[in-house]
Amino acid sequence: MDSEELFKQVYNIIEKDIKPFINADGGHIELESVDDNGVVYVTLGGACAGCMGAAYTLKGGVERILKEKIPTISEVRLAI
Repeated sequence: MDSEELFKQVYNIIEKDIKPFINADGGHIELESVDDNGVVYVTLGGACAGCMGAAYTLKGGVERILKEKIPTISEVRLAI
């Protein structure tokens, strides 16, 4: 799978399967990039910015879902 196709696949999963739940809690997530090693970079905003549970949301939610749906994803990190 080429990098553009991988980006689109990750984007679609975030938009359809992840973003609605984060938005429902007053948060916001945006996909920034996906590197060649399968690392996904996102930004969190809204209620997620500075929230104590943001790390859990990132690893226990976003990363878990993406890894289940796309086995080549290795990690999800906050974009700097």
